[in-house]
Amino acid sequence: MPSSQQTLEQTLKQLSEEGELYEKLPDGKVRCFACGHRCLISEGRSGVCRVRYNSGGKLYVPTGYVGALQLDPVEKKPFFHALPGSLAMSFGMLGCDFHCSYCQNWITSQSLRDSEAGAPPQELTAEAFIRLAKQYDAKIVTSTYNEPLITSEWAVEIFKIAKKEGLVTSYVSNGNGTREVLEYIRPWVDLYKVDLKSFNDQNYRRLGGELKNVLQTIQWLHEIKFWLEIVTLVIPGFNDSDEELKQMADFLIGVSPDIPWHVTAFHKDYKMTNPDNTSAETLIRAANIGKKAGLKFVYAGNLPGMVGDLENTYCPECKELLIERYGFKVLRNRIGKEGKCPKCAAGIPGFWRI
Repeated sequence: MPSSQQTLEQTLKQLSEEGELYEKLPDGKVRCFACGHRCLISEGRSGVCRVRYNSGGKLYVPTGYVGALQLDPVEKKPFFHALPGSLAMSFGMLGCDFHCSYCQNWITSQSLRDSEAGAPPQELTAEAFIRLAKQYDAKIVTSTYNEPLITSEWAVEIFKIAKKEGLVTSYVSNGNGTREVLEYIRPWVDLYKVDLKSFNDQNYRRLGGELKNVLQTIQWLHEIKFWLEIVTLVIPGFNDSDEELKQMADFLIGVSPDIPWHVTAFHKDYKMTNPDNTSAETLIRAANIGKKAGLKFVYAGNLPGMVGDLENTYCPECKELLIERYGFKVLRNRIGKEGKCPKCAAGIPGFWRI
């Protein structure tokens, strides 16, 4: 391991405490429940994520720092059915349980795997983070930029304070979960976005995961009643065939046709520089596949003004325009706090008020 990564690993061990999402096993081993890998970790070793590690037969996990901090529109997460136009104070830590070659947050997520990555951790208390959120009038706080599941203990510490202050809480995640971690965070997390990266298990294994784990997590999230939105980054030659896109849409309908599905544009990033950037035509095709399959809310993202009306929300009953958007900006919002269409009074699924 390069010396810079050794130094980073040593620094992060100083910003760790005993976790809660694990069990102790014989011979000093532990089993971690934070993500779908369910790592069996021996003394002195770390899990797949590189930030949860066994010391003295106890699992230590990240705490007390951020690797990224930013104020974003909630539409950038993206959540389109949650407090439209609100600001989300977003934080990330370091590490990930996947190693996606096109990761757009690789500086933080791959910091312990890639010597060219590495955002230095900035110590920050949970209380100070919430003060920042309130100072900038954020209505939402979000764990994102790396995989939030692997730092769930820290997120819960922050979100407990957030809840007391009347804030909405959210995860932006790869969806490689376990039942244990979802039940652990459920009292403290309102909104959950999952990246459904493919419907091909071989592709998922190239990224470091398994398709079945993500599909199971999506089903659990809906069952446990998080507000759930799904994003698929449409990558030419990787997951953009009509067949695969329809498989994703059909799966989501089987969970609930009310789940919003965002198909978003890939751009060359990190180690994936061979595919072309996603065209507007490809996004429109993907969105139309979702709508034809029966999903009520399908959005095309990352190409503002280039995808027709696919940035907007319409009533599925009377087709009335409810929310007009351009990129991450809400131009008009006609859904009130009751979450109803102003024309036909149909209920619109979402998280419309605190």
